[in-house]
Amino acid sequence: MNKPSLATPGYRIVTLGCRVNQYESESIEADLQKTGWQPTKPGVPANLCIVNTCTVTAKAAMQSRQALRHAIRQNPDAVMVVTGCYVQSEPKVFSEIPGVHLIVGNTEKHRIPKIISTFSFLYESPPRLHWQQIHSMKRLPETALPVTDCRARPYLKIQDGCEDFCSYCIVPYTRGPSRSLPPETVLTLMEKLRDQGAKETVLTGIHLGRYGLDLSPGTSLYALLKQIVISPHTCRVRLSSIEPCEISPEIIELVKQRPVICPHFHIPLQSGDEQILKKMKRPYSPALFDELVRAIHENLPHAAIGVDVLVGFPGEDEDAFEHTYTLLASLPIAYLHVFPFSPRPPTPASRFSGQVAAPVIKNRCARLRDLSRAKRHHFYQTQLGRTVDVIIEDRRDPETGRLKAISSNYLTVLTDAPDHYRNMQVNCRLTGPVVSDGILGRIAGGA
Repeated sequence: MNKPSLATPGYRIVTLGCRVNQYESESIEADLQKTGWQPTKPGVPANLCIVNTCTVTAKAAMQSRQALRHAIRQNPDAVMVVTGCYVQSEPKVFSEIPGVHLIVGNTEKHRIPKIISTFSFLYESPPRLHWQQIHSMKRLPETALPVTDCRARPYLKIQDGCEDFCSYCIVPYTRGPSRSLPPETVLTLMEKLRDQGAKETVLTGIHLGRYGLDLSPGTSLYALLKQIVISPHTCRVRLSSIEPCEISPEIIELVKQRPVICPHFHIPLQSGDEQILKKMKRPYSPALFDELVRAIHENLPHAAIGVDVLVGFPGEDEDAFEHTYTLLASLPIAYLHVFPFSPRPPTPASRFSGQVAAPVIKNRCARLRDLSRAKRHHFYQTQLGRTVDVIIEDRRDPETGRLKAISSNYLTVLTDAPDHYRNMQVNCRLTGPVVSDGILGRIAGGA
């Protein structure tokens, strides 16, 4: 095996999984650039390659291994670093993959740029391991702000960890206890992002609704949002996924009264069957979920409501699945994220009886994805003729050549705007039609 070299500071980062992982990769990238590293152009081998893994499903773990092996082949002389949730749960897996030099758990992920600055150990075999039990973590470190040169809508991680231990979920084992950034830190970071050109900040976390409960004095997501909306330095704000029990009437009312918070809720349901929810250790009922979605729609009729669904949980028979399908079909939602159940040791559900056959899970997922397409089309149709607040992204749709934009209520809008509109926040009239990639629109009073 060739010895790695850091003589030419070119790096590449490969990220799998959630928004939190993406934020953490971008923060690592920002720290690397502070010390002279530069991103390597596509097709050019890198001298440093970091693969940030995911293990939330068996497929995600497989894709992480594939991405790592591909990175090793494409960058044969690179210092190869692997990190992320898969590393945190099963570090030994990566010590057995030839070509890996450094294995870093989630507890040390933010220190990767500092660790590689002293790289003589990278010549050692087996690879060096930086890993510790994550349940000892009590504080959320403030990481570098992500690179926002081409990102009008950067993520900002304000919370990490989860303590719910749902019976199917490996995340509490890989992310540790809930930890939050202090509100004053969040506000300062949001101001910095705005000064760097951000038009929208996406507040993200592993269990966002638990934000602030670990701090002293304790606070809450609602209290943070109240501070954000009165700040003179706030750009548009979007919330990532929030649990059903943590979307309070006060949060809904605040979104209704303050347009700076995007009318977009992404809510994990997982199952619409009461018994399955109990087996999952989810702390709500289908009736509560139904009531919540209808309350959001009544107060914010143009809000996008997205839903996570987990298909094929052990014991999910045809009746249980139909309860889920019927509930979702009846609700005013905009889209679904559909996931097949995947046994993830050491979770209790990985040992449950009544495992559902893979072909059955595949068929049920297909039915829900068809429903999602129908719901999305209907939601877009209801928006025709409206003028909405959009942020135009720095890329064109490859098929139509139109610039892509994201509305506050999470519509993908395709517009003929010229290049100088890139990364701008403007009003856009939704002229239609609805197409597979979004809805056509025209800049109000402009292109």
